[in-house]
Amino acid sequence: MGQSAVEAFWLVVVAALWGGTNPLIKRGSKGVENIKRSGAIPQFLAELTFLGLNWKYMLPFLVNQSGSVVYYITLASADLSLAVPITNSLTFIFTIVSGKVLGEKVTWETCLGTVLVAIGVLLCVVSKIQ
Repeated sequence: MGQSAVEAFWLVVVAALWGGTNPLIKRGSKGVENIKRSGAIPQFLAELTFLGLNWKYMLPFLVNQSGSVVYYITLASADLSLAVPITNSLTFIFTIVSGKVLGEKVTWETCLGTVLVAIGVLLCVVSKIQ
């Protein structure tokens, strides 16, 4: 397998880790909006405690952050002009797919946006190849 194929593989892994965990992080953080404390610092600490002790938030958050570590390592050798748009657009697509698997509603506007993002990334890749 060539170097660029290995880089592409790891960028897809990063996008899957980020996008696959986004809906889980969103679900795990439910209830944080109900925390009310007087003052900015007590509010921040109460929210931080709520999230930090909530495994339904922390587990997907840690998996998400492992994607950031892989991304950082991959960027050392990847072409930034391709790595960033590919990873970000695939993250968007993985987020939609994993959200749908978890029962979230996907509108036709979201599907259209996904197709447009995929076309945009394809144009970036094709322009870089030529």
